[in-house]
Parts: sequence; C-alpha cells; structure tokens
Amino acid sequence: MPQACYCYENQPWRSMFVQRNDMISHLNTTRRSLILSRTENISRLLPMQAKKLFKDCCNIFLSGIVTGLTRIMKFLSPSVKLTDEQTQSGLRYIVKESLAGEVMVNLTGGTFLVSMAVFMGASNFQIGLLASLPIFTNVFQLASIWLVHTFNNRRAIAVLTSVVARLALLIIGAIPFIFGKSANVNFLIALLTVHYFFGSLASASWNSWMKDLVPEKTLGQYFSYRTRLMQILSITTSLLVAFFIDFMKVHHPDMVNTAYFVMFLVGSGVGMLGVYLLSKAPEPKAEPDSGKVLTSFQKPLRDPNFRKLIFFNSFWSFALDLAVPFFSVYMMKTIGLPLSYVMAFTILGQLSSISSLKLWGRYTDRYSNKTIIRICAPVYISCIMAMAFTSLPSGQLYSIILLAVINIFSGISTAGINLAVSNIGIKLAPREDAMSYMAVKNIIVSLCAAMAPLLAGMMADYFSHHELEWNFQWQGAHGVTVIQMISLKGLNFFFVIGGLLAMLSLRLLPGIKEQGEVEKDRVVGYMHKRIRSGMRENLVLRSIASYRPGKFSVLLKKRFSEWQ
Repeated sequence: MPQACYCYENQPWRSMFVQRNDMISHLNTTRRSLILSRTENISRLLPMQAKKLFKDCCNIFLSGIVTGLTRIMKFLSPSVKLTDEQTQSGLRYIVKESLAGEVMVNLTGGTFLVSMAVFMGASNFQIGLLASLPIFTNVFQLASIWLVHTFNNRRAIAVLTSVVARLALLIIGAIPFIFGKSANVNFLIALLTVHYFFGSLASASWNSWMKDLVPEKTLGQYFSYRTRLMQILSITTSLLVAFFIDFMKVHHPDMVNTAYFVMFLVGSGVGMLGVYLLSKAPEPKAEPDSGKVLTSFQKPLRDPNFRKLIFFNSFWSFALDLAVPFFSVYMMKTIGLPLSYVMAFTILGQLSSISSLKLWGRYTDRYSNKTIIRICAPVYISCIMAMAFTSLPSGQLYSIILLAVINIFSGISTAGINLAVSNIGIKLAPREDAMSYMAVKNIIVSLCAAMAPLLAGMMADYFSHHELEWNFQWQGAHGVTVIQMISLKGLNFFFVIGGLLAMLSLRLLPGIKEQGEVEKDRVVGYMHKRIRSGMRENLVLRSIASYRPGKFSVLLKKRFSEWQ
C-alpha cells in the first residue's frame, strides 16, 4: 500500500507560522518607526526645552539676587532719627572702617602697585593707565547720584558697591593660584578698573552720608582726628611692606611676584572687614528728592557760590599737580639722592602733617576754612618754589637741609589745606543735595588734576633742552666772583610754573562766601598768642619740676585765677 508523501506546504500550522512572522515584522517596523518618530520629536523639542530650562534657571537666579538685595537694603535702611549715642557709635565705626581702608590702599595701590606692574612687565603706557584709573573713574560718581535718587539708601549703596570693589582685589590676589603665569597686565588693569569704578560709586554715597552723620560743629576736629590716625597707620604699613618686599627680593627673588599677589589677598581681606564695620554705622534718613536726576547734576553749577569753589579747587589742583608728582623723581634723578633718603623725607612730611592736624581741625571749627587756606597756601606755595633751589651747586648737605625744611613746612601746610578744602565743600553743599554737589565737584577737580601731569609730561622734553640762569657777578682786584642765584632746567621749571599758577588761584578765594569768616590777621594773632601761652605753660611745668613750696602755691593761685 503506497505510503503518503510528507509535504511542508500542506501542514496546517504553516499559515499560523507565517501570520506570526508577519505580525512580528509588523511590530518591529512599528517599533522602529515609533523610535524614529520619538527621536525626531526629542531632537526637535530638546533645544526648546533646554532654552526654557536655562531661562527658568536664570529667572530663579535673578529672583534670588533681587530677593537677597531687597533684604540687604531693608537691613541697611536708614533710621528716621538718630540718638546722640547712635551718632557717636557710628562715628567710631567710621574711623575703624577708614583705618581698614587705609591698610587696603597701602597694600594694593600707590608705589607698590606700580612696582608690581613693572615686575609683571608692564609698558610705560600701561603704568600711566594704572596711575590715571583712580582719577578718571571718578566720572562715574554721577551713576551713584542716580542710585541714591532712586533708592534713597546711601548706606546700602556704599556697602554693596564696596563689596564688589574689594572682591575685584580678591580675584587679583588669586591670579597666580588660578591662572599661573599666563595672566598678564591687561587682566590686572581690567580688574582694577572694576575696583575703581565701584569704589567711586561708594565714595559719592559715603560723602553724602557723612554730611548728615557728622555734626557740623565738630566737622573739622572729627576729620582731622580721623586723618591723623590714617596717616600714622599709613606710615607704619608702608614701612613694613617696604621691608617685606626688600627682604623677598634679597632672600627669595623667585617668590616676589607671589608676594605682591599675597598683598592683594591680605588687602582684600582687611577691606572686607572695613565693609562690615561700615555696615554697622547708622544712616540718618535723607529727605527724598522729587526732582529729576539731570537737574540735580546741574544744581551745583547753577549755584554761584559753589561754582566759585569748584573753579578755585580745580585751578588749585591743576597748579599743584604740575609740580608735586615730580618731587620724588627730582630728588632721585636731579639731586641724586638714594631711595632711602626720599622715603625719609616723605615720612618727615607725613609726621609734620600728623602733628598739626589737631591744631587745624580746632581752628577750622572755631573760625573758617577760607581763613585756614589763606594762612597755609602761601607757605605751601613757598615750599614748592623752594624746590627749584635745592639743586644749586652748594653741596649735597645744603640740599638735604633745605629739603628737610621744605618737607616739614609742606607737611604742616598741606594738612591745613586738605582739611579746609574738604570741609568747605561739605559745609557749602545744601543738606538735601549734598551728594550731587560733592560728586560734581570731585569729578571736575579730578579731571583738571589728571590733565596737569599729562601736560607736564608733554612739556618735559622741551624744558629738558632749555635752561634759565640768573647770576650775580662781582669783579674786583683779585678776580671775578660769580654767585649763582637761580638755575632752572628740566623739572625745576614746573616747580616755578606750578607755584605761580597756585598764587593766581588764590585770587579766586575771596569770591567764595563762607559762614563765620574771620580775618586772617586775627587768626594769626590768636595763633601767636597760643604759642606764647604754650611756652609759658612749659616754663610753669619746669618751675613745678624744681619744686619750692612757697613758689608752687603762688603758681597754683595764678593758674587757678586764669582758668576762672
């Protein structure tokens, strides 16, 4: 019986197998299409979602900053009325903050900043730019006026802008630890621009704040006391830092660059301590100004009396900055004195200034700032013009003695001039517009002061090839004797020109009206009387030291009657 043939096609499960394979293939195709479609959707939606996420993060970050600033502004909000205890406490905090700021300035500016820039390989143009940054950034004090006009919170503005300014110094100090040797001078200049910009904003707010915080009757004594402490600390800090840098150059020359940056770190830290102390000082609430900001800028220039003060101060600063910035260069290059001698003369002038500040502070409060300027300015002008005679061929000992006398009297006179010029600006500015008045004055005076050394630098090459001599000649039987009276060459011309221009600027001073003016001769007479009285008191103390019972009782009765 024939056997049936096995055929695969005829199997009943074949259709089921094919259907299963078709279904799997269809599912795979569908899955692939879904994956591709989802990938396309994701690739299309991802940028939109990323943008939305970035926008949300920025909004959260900005809202956090705004919330934080709002809380800080509320915490630093001014007080409606200050008690005497709050005022005295605030004045003490301001002095402490000023001392911290002086340490910061000595560690991060001046001669040490220039030395650091030279060590980093800065060009002459870059060094000049570093020197001009603090002056030119004063223009941005106008922005501070707008901030105070908008928020009416001078303490918060001064504190917050000071924080940003001193953070820039912290970043400078961290340069070698973050960037290594790849950082250049341009990066340093950029960060210092940020520092000086926000520092100018803080300065304008601070001036207006002090106008309301410091009692007007003790204005001179308070700022003379503050300046005296700052100068003492400045001398101490400068000497310590100079010895530190010299030590590093001799014993660790490969670490000098790092030492400069460490100075910035320390200076920034001390500066932040100063910001904390500044935040502890209270602020009297100022009356809100309903006028426009542009109008507040124009008010000082429309005030005839204050406009005369601006004109005098600008002319005076221009005249001085033609000569004074070249004193150190003149002593080292023309006279040939070593740097240690120049530092000694500088310290001698600062010590003279410190010793006389208390005297000038008392007299500015008792009499007037104009009177102090009229007394001190001729002395200072004489010192400037006397610098032209220090290079006469009479021996270096003559030059050293004359320089010592010049620095003593210039220190005494500049203490009175700087205190009086600063105080008269605060005194003449109306309380409600003090900030705009002081800011406009500082901007105009700074621009004039910045122009003077630039002009002197352009004229220096011309005067270096010209000379003016004035000699006396005596001819007798034994020959001819020539006595040299004046020899002007190079920088000497600037001392004479600057002194003459300063004398001309004093002709503008009588046009300024100040409350409580006293004649110059009366104040000079009173000063002579006080000096004689002081000498008498010294004689009394000597008599007491050589004690005799009978004489001592007579002296006590005499002094008691004088006190009564």
